[in-house]
Amino acid sequence: MWANAARRLSYALLVILLVTIGVQALMAMAPGSVAEVILGEAATPDAVAAMNAQLGYDRPFIVQYLDWLFSALQGDLGVSPITHIPVMDAIMQRLPVTIELAVLALSIALIVAVPLAVLSATFPNRPLDRGINGVTSAFLSIPAFVAGPVLVYLFAVTMKSLPALGWTPITDDVGENLRGAILPALAVALTEIAAFHRVLRADLIGTLREDYVSAARAKGMSRSYVMFRHAFRPSSFSLLTISGLSLARLIGGTIIVESLFVLPGIGQLISTSIIQRDVVTVQGVVAFIAIGFVVINMVVDLGYGIIDPRVRRAPVSKKSSTTANTPGKAVSA
Repeated sequence: MWANAARRLSYALLVILLVTIGVQALMAMAPGSVAEVILGEAATPDAVAAMNAQLGYDRPFIVQYLDWLFSALQGDLGVSPITHIPVMDAIMQRLPVTIELAVLALSIALIVAVPLAVLSATFPNRPLDRGINGVTSAFLSIPAFVAGPVLVYLFAVTMKSLPALGWTPITDDVGENLRGAILPALAVALTEIAAFHRVLRADLIGTLREDYVSAARAKGMSRSYVMFRHAFRPSSFSLLTISGLSLARLIGGTIIVESLFVLPGIGQLISTSIIQRDVVTVQGVVAFIAIGFVVINMVVDLGYGIIDPRVRRAPVSKKSSTTANTPGKAVSA
């Protein structure tokens, strides 16, 4: 177990290194520099060069990266040259908004997708199943940047039931906070609803064809009892996996939605930092998101053992399994 954990941790560290190196390389290849943003359009080339030297951007690429990496390993993600705010403080200020949006979107997706998948698996290839598949296919084909304006038009402009823009902190007013978060969360959740429905439907249909499920039905157990007692739990492994991955992806992938609905989250922070060529902030946010993605993946692995304790058992060796299952042979102590 410890060897497996160490291997996964080494892979995670390698991913974080490659991601942060890639981000710095892409920002270095982009036109313009943070010095030009600070000094303005009227700055002379000499002034820009002097500012770059002052900020340390005239050093070789690898020196800049190693300097950032050494500080990051000590918990210091740097200070933004634009806002002069430590990157970690900026992330912590905006993280609650992004986490709330991601968790709310994931909750909406699960609340809608699970009943739809159960209905589809209960009546496979029936008109109800085909209708649900058609609706989820439509959800899957609508990206968030298209769903957002459509939802704003329906609920904010036409029905005037929800605000189109703005954000109220949950500590100020819970009701207003949820009213401002529901539209962006729903825009993000539509694609997740389709993905969750398809995965869980396929797993449920496969499980319902197992022999032990047929035996339960033969004993006279009700359809709902068989579904939720015998079929749902073993069919939820894939759903658990993609739910964890979706949460990690949503935390780092709400840039468009946060910009569209003017939400003060991490997505808007990284979007603004890219425009301003703020390499320090972009690199710090990306590293933070990558670490979060790795942690959530590990939590998903632990969740397997909670759903099915058999996952925690040590696997039986091939030789022992073969000997134990060979007819006519006794297994010596």
